[in-house]
Amino acid sequence: MSPATPTAAAPIRQHLPSSSSSSSSSSGNPRPSARLRLPARPRAAPSASMSAEARPAPSPVPPPAHPTYDLSAVIALALSEDAGDRGDVSCLATIPTDVKAEATFIAKEDGAIAGISLAEMIFNQVDPSLKVEWFEADGNYVHKGLQFGKVYGCAQSIIVAERVVLNFMQRMSGIATMTKAMADAARPACILETRKTAPGLRLVDKWAVLIGGGKNHRLGLFDMVMIKDNHISVAGGITNAMTSVDQFLEKENLAVPVEVETRTLEEVRDLLKYTDENKTSLTRIMLDNMVVPLPNGDLDVSMLKDAVQLINGRFETEASGNVTMDTVKKIGETGVTYISSGALTHSVKALDISLKIDTELALQVGRRTNRA
Repeated sequence: MSPATPTAAAPIRQHLPSSSSSSSSSSGNPRPSARLRLPARPRAAPSASMSAEARPAPSPVPPPAHPTYDLSAVIALALSEDAGDRGDVSCLATIPTDVKAEATFIAKEDGAIAGISLAEMIFNQVDPSLKVEWFEADGNYVHKGLQFGKVYGCAQSIIVAERVVLNFMQRMSGIATMTKAMADAARPACILETRKTAPGLRLVDKWAVLIGGGKNHRLGLFDMVMIKDNHISVAGGITNAMTSVDQFLEKENLAVPVEVETRTLEEVRDLLKYTDENKTSLTRIMLDNMVVPLPNGDLDVSMLKDAVQLINGRFETEASGNVTMDTVKKIGETGVTYISSGALTHSVKALDISLKIDTELALQVGRRTNRA
């Protein structure tokens, strides 16, 4: 699990590969290429943290490494469910194939932008000749009204890609925005997501967490042994479960992180007793639901503090349960290594973003092409 790369706002120019192509009208008669060009518009005034024109462009945050996840296939599926078996009949009916357009990304509310790298992949998959220019980077905090990117090329291609690009970017930006807020409040503890992600979007959701400044929990069932309450119940207790894990890993010659969920101080003591008496592969102890919301709105973290003191740095610790924006700061002050929150991905509020072609120029070109 690697931390997200910090990013700073900066003007960034990144272009998709371009290719030359000839086009003609739907009737087969070639007509001059028409261009919907946005007039120069000032971008929103940058804040002090967003104004460093001379700053080098930050390195993009790469997606988590997964042995079987095919991001290109996920993009293809999203495009295919939109296109069906006919393609975009609205575009085909209204926009000649030779019309060029320039569209602008606009933030409709404040938040952390995420999905820029993924948006480029989508545009490239739809039409490699599209060109994209960004004025912000993944992870940058933007304000309502900010124009943070442009795309230029075939108007039909831009509109075909538009909704898929925005669906991914809005979801990822919502996750990144919440992650950033929680990560800032939780310090010195680190924020993790969980496996409570949208089916099929596991890598995308976890990528957004990295962009927002969090760290990734396990990607799936394959990269960490995580012994939870059901495993413990079936195995007959924490000691039996941990014994089986150590024997299995030794037999299979596997080296993966091992985490065990505990729910009481007694379970913590039992687990520590086992580790004192046995060679073990244990790396982290989850402290589940050891914070209790009080009727007055406060939070009782005494059990969590006691558990952290019992473990005393011998293993990583992870607080889980009752984690919200209102509680995360107090939980982070207990000394836990990590705080995990399923809400980062299962209850995401999308960040509102739009992609707009200039209407006035579109009408001008429409009248011109209709006369041709």
